[in-house]
Amino acid sequence: MPDFENKVCEREQLLDRVKALAKPVVLTNGVFDLLHRGHVTYLAQARALGASLIVAVNTDASVRRLGKGEERPINSCEDRMAVLAALAAVDLVVAFDEDTALETVLIAKPDLYVKGGDYEMHTIPEGKAVLAYGGKVQAIHFEHDRSTTKTLQKMRQTPQT
Repeated sequence: MPDFENKVCEREQLLDRVKALAKPVVLTNGVFDLLHRGHVTYLAQARALGASLIVAVNTDASVRRLGKGEERPINSCEDRMAVLAALAAVDLVVAFDEDTALETVLIAKPDLYVKGGDYEMHTIPEGKAVLAYGGKVQAIHFEHDRSTTKTLQKMRQTPQT
């Protein structure tokens, strides 16, 4: 098994694994279905805000509940987690099955919780929870206009030869 696979953990192990990470700990979450430049840039930016980065990943069932389309996720949660774990910017990867990453945030208690884009960090459940225990929150502006949804739309429009 490649070393990066050791970065993947079960939520039951999360508290112990977080204790071993360098501080400050940053946590983010998302689907990360078809990894693209926007994702890896965002993750590198998130990691640069702390000494360690945890990525919480929506399970397949959680992705389907988000309403991203019948074909989503393209890649299984296990595969998405392995790809994320292989990135140098990522220190730990954990799955969550709820509609938000709140429960995972409450277990990990990161020093900083980040999301990409224009999230109102003080109003989302994870942001409220982190602020309540004295942590910090930050939205990171997307540098590259990429998304799995846009990639799939582009693939569907490409004529078959």
